[in-house]
Amino acid sequence: MRTRLIFVRHGESVHSVERFVGGRQGCRGLTARGHEQAAETARRLAGEVSGPVAVYSSVLRRALETAAPIAAALGADVVADCGLCTWHYPAYADGRPLAVLKDAELPGGGVHRPFQRENESWAELVVRTGRAIMDIAYRHAGQTVVLVGHSETINGSFHVLGMQPLLRAFDTVVAPGSVTEWTADGDPVTSPPTRWTLHRFSA
Repeated sequence: MRTRLIFVRHGESVHSVERFVGGRQGCRGLTARGHEQAAETARRLAGEVSGPVAVYSSVLRRALETAAPIAAALGADVVADCGLCTWHYPAYADGRPLAVLKDAELPGGGVHRPFQRENESWAELVVRTGRAIMDIAYRHAGQTVVLVGHSETINGSFHVLGMQPLLRAFDTVVAPGSVTEWTADGDPVTSPPTRWTLHRFSA
């Protein structure tokens, strides 16, 4: 029994180009280039995935707009899951310039303390995304699942599936519209944890 989790980062987004905070209310979706990236990723996955497949997405507009053509190409429905979201940005910053977060920085912010006032800490984000990833893996054990999210979602998979420490010795760059794939043989949520295999990253 092989469980296959295919993570897709959303395509190029308006918030990343225009440099503002793209939370649940502030996200304005994909750019024209981002839509092209989503369509190309959908075509790629349609040629790689056969049989039943589930498609999950962050609830943010840029992720849902990326997931839509993928789900259509794979003959699946999109299930929105807030656990796959990027930072749960504070309301005072959502939709506003990135400088607003810079002005709200907290001393000592980082792994266990938020970087900014009222934001999540990195540890909280990893727990949230990790719970969502493992719940999905449990729900679809032995199946293929596409999870459309954010760079933080993909980075979270290294901690949850790759058992990396919360404070890693390296950083990663996750390209818009890229694919990262993990698989596990046997029960994906057994204890002690199953060993997952990383087949590709940001490809």
